[in-house]
This record gives sequence, C-alpha cells and structure tokens, in this order.
Amino acid sequence: MQKIIRALALVYACCVSDSATAQPADHQVKPTIVLVHGAFAESSSWNGVIAELERDGFRTIAAANPLRGVASDAAAVSALIGSIHGPVVLVGHSYGGPVITEAANGKGNVKALVYVAGFAPDKGESSLTLSGQFPGSTLGEALLTVTRPDGGQDLYIQPEKFHEQFAADVPAAQASLMAATQRPVADAALAEPSGAAAWRIIPSFSIYGSADRNIPPAVMKFMAERADSVKTIVVEGASHALMVSHPAEVTSLIEEAASAE
Repeated sequence: MQKIIRALALVYACCVSDSATAQPADHQVKPTIVLVHGAFAESSSWNGVIAELERDGFRTIAAANPLRGVASDAAAVSALIGSIHGPVVLVGHSYGGPVITEAANGKGNVKALVYVAGFAPDKGESSLTLSGQFPGSTLGEALLTVTRPDGGQDLYIQPEKFHEQFAADVPAAQASLMAATQRPVADAALAEPSGAAAWRIIPSFSIYGSADRNIPPAVMKFMAERADSVKTIVVEGASHALMVSHPAEVTSLIEEAASAE
C-alpha cells in the first residue's frame, strides 16, 4: 500500500510541476497601457480607446496631465509609472508626446512609446519649434489667451472654432462637449525645451491624421522617420482628435506595440 501511495504522490508532483512550468507561457503578463492626453483635451478623450483595450484584456490608466510644463508634467507621469508593477506602454497625444518622451527616461519597465498625433521632440526642441518647421498649422489663429493671477498665460481653443480646428471628423455635438471640457495648456509649456529623448533607446510607434490642423502632418512624418518608428500609420482625413474619431485604429497600434518583442 505504501508503495502505491508513494507512486501516486510522485505522479501528482510531476503533474503539478508540469502545470507550473506551462502556466507562464499560457498567461503572459500584458503591459499596462498609460494614456497621456495633450493640450485642449482631458483624460476622457481616451474613452473609446480604453473601452477597446479593456475588452482585449489590457489594464489601462488615463493619466491626468497637468499641462503646466514639460519637465514637471513628465515628473508626474514618471511617478505614476513607478507605481506600476510589470511592463508599461506609454501613449501620448499631441503635447502628451513630449511628456512621455521625458517621463520614460530611467524607467526600465517602459517597453514602447506610442505617439498619437503627438510631438516626439529631440533634446532642446519644443512643441512650438517643431510645429513651425513645416507649414500647415492653423492653431495660432484659433487660440484664446487667459492671463493667470501669477502673470502666466493659459491657452484655450476658442469654443466656436474648436470643432473645425481640433476635431473636424468628430460629430458636432460631441465636439461641442469637448470644447466645453477642454483643459488649457500653459503657453510656457509649449515653449519649454525637452530633455533627453527616450525614443532613442525605446521602440516607438506613430499614428496621425492627414487632415490634422494643429500639428502639420509633415512634422509628424519627419518625427516618425527620425525616431525610426517601428510602425507609422497615416489615417486619411483624420483630425487632431483621432483617438476620438478613430479609436479602433489607435487601439490596434497600441496593442501591436504592447505585443512587440
């Protein structure tokens, strides 16, 4: 009887061992997706993307970007990354691009950067200097400036111009809500030079619209090529708010970045 018990115990131990060995292959840890909005937007602009990512089993966090300055905003996002166990894919829209470019520095768990109609600056460049490298932006004509009590200036897009300027391919009623909930960016943030470019050491991906009126498509093409983007997608006719108007395409690229080796 004891021999039979020992034999059964050995078989059980082998089965458990085989199961434990096989489990990691069947249950690979998916990266956490950290989404960073840009100027004139806010975290809910990612809602369509979040719904698709979570449906596919990804944990997502839509970071609240302060929009005060590249270094300070990046520090806030970097602190968030530091609280996450396991791999991270950083996604930045518009001015969120410079923020993720700097926030990823020194974070070994960031496996990819995804630029969604976003700036991908090199060291010393700013959103303003990059947007002026090629013609096509009409943002300056659409801005509303509000002087803060500290003497600094906040920039908004004039509500009556928001739809055409920022989200031309979004339904008018939805664009009206986006205009009302837009977050202002400090003008100094757009002019602040960036630090070290994380895309030089971390794989990057890019997606943007051919009808973007905030950042000239030629600028985004230049930045993607310079960063040796793993994959670049141009969505024909898409506006600056393509994460709202084309969440499926944006989600697909994020998931590709998350699964890349």
